[in-house]
Amino acid sequence: MSVKAQIEAIIYAAEEPVTLDQMAALLKDAIAAEEGFSLEDADARQRVKARLRQTIMDLTVDYAATDHAIEVREIAGGWRMATKPEHHDIVRAFAKSLKPPVRLSLQALETLAVIAYKQPITVPEINEIRGVDSSGVIGTLLDRKLITTGGRKAVIGRPILYKTTKEFLLRFGLSDLSELPSMEEFEKLAGESLKGELFEPVADATGVPDAPNEPAATPEPDAQASDDVRGAEEAQPDNVAVILVSAEPDSDDAEETKQSLSEEPVEAEKLASPLSSDPFNNL
Repeated sequence: MSVKAQIEAIIYAAEEPVTLDQMAALLKDAIAAEEGFSLEDADARQRVKARLRQTIMDLTVDYAATDHAIEVREIAGGWRMATKPEHHDIVRAFAKSLKPPVRLSLQALETLAVIAYKQPITVPEINEIRGVDSSGVIGTLLDRKLITTGGRKAVIGRPILYKTTKEFLLRFGLSDLSELPSMEEFEKLAGESLKGELFEPVADATGVPDAPNEPAATPEPDAQASDDVRGAEEAQPDNVAVILVSAEPDSDDAEETKQSLSEEPVEAEKLASPLSSDPFNNL
C-alpha cells in the first residue's frame, strides 16, 4: 500500500485532527523504505515530515475537485476529513432521518449478551445465569426491537423463548451471529477493560497521581524521657509511704477529737430544748 493511501486512511478514520507527529510515528518506516534513506541519517526526521506535508497537500488538491463531496481540512494543528459546505443541507436532512443511538444500561447489556450467546433461551434460564430477576430488562429489549420471541420451550409450563433480531445485527454491525466474538475472546476483552478501569492511577486536583502509601516510621524512644519515667517509678513507693505515715493521726489530736464529738450532742440538746410553757419566763 502506498504512503498516500495510508495517510488517507488514517485521516478518514480519525475522530480528532491527526497531527504531523502522529503520522510520522506511524509511517516513518514506510516513507524511509519508499524514499530509499535510513532512519539513522541526521536529516531523516526532516525528510519524513517533508514527505508527509507534500502527500497531504496532494490529497487536499485531489479532494478539492468538484466530483468529491469531502475535503481535507487543516484544523487545530492537524488534518481531518469533512463534507464540503455546499452539501450541508442534504447531510443535515440525512442526519435527521437516522434513528437515535441505542442507549442500554449495564443490566440490559448483560441480558442481551446472554440471549445472543445462548439463544433461544427462556427468562428462568436467563435469571439463573445472571443471578437476578431479568423480567423488566426483557421488556426494555423487546421495546427496542433488539430481541423477539421464538416460540415456547417444550417443558412444563411452556415458557417463552427469546432470540435476537435483525435490528440487533444492524445496531452492532454484524452480518450474522457467527461474527460474534467467542466466549474466550469476550472474557479477555472484558477483563482487560475492567483491569484498565480499576487499576489505572487517578490524578487528584493537582493533576498528579497519588503516591503509593509507605509505612510510617516508628519514632525511636527518647533516652532521657525513659530515664525520667524509670526514676519516677522507682521513687513512687517511698512517696506513698511518706504520705501514709503523715496521714496517721497524733494521739493528742485523737483525744481532742473524741472530746469534741462527745460534747457536740450536749450543745445540740440545749439548743433543741422546748420553750417554757410560761410566756413570761421565756421573755
